[in-house]
Amino acid sequence: MKDVLIRYAVIEDYENAQAIMQQVQALHVKWRPDIYKQTFTVLPHEEYKRAVNQNTIIVAESNEKVVGMLSYICRHVESDKQVTRDIIFIDCMAVDKENRGKGIGHKLIEFVKNIVKEKSFDGLELQVNAKNTDARKMYEKYGFVKKSINMEYPLQ
Repeated sequence: MKDVLIRYAVIEDYENAQAIMQQVQALHVKWRPDIYKQTFTVLPHEEYKRAVNQNTIIVAESNEKVVGMLSYICRHVESDKQVTRDIIFIDCMAVDKENRGKGIGHKLIEFVKNIVKEKSFDGLELQVNAKNTDARKMYEKYGFVKKSINMEYPLQ
């Protein structure tokens, strides 16, 4: 998709960002109804405003509409057992279901990779739902590798 602008989010993007997050939540509910529940507000407005003010939400815009978003957290890791590192952790990346498969996710990842380089972060990390095979394949295609695997013991 050539007519996509990647930029930092503004307050006016909220409704479109919230709609995209509802799509993600619906997938999570479908995959893990024992953990996730359907809710009207997936992205609370105050949380969104705070992230906008901190420039930690990036959006993909096409035809004056937000069609994708990526939110991240800056983490400082320091302990006696680990090398001190500053990383960007991708908290969520989502593309509107009508616009998937058009390279928008790749453009969002490239934008955040540039932030990592420009601000001299030590790494870029994310977590992905094990059932989200399309996203896992996409992240691997973009060069992400497995760092750890979370496991659970089903009690039922």
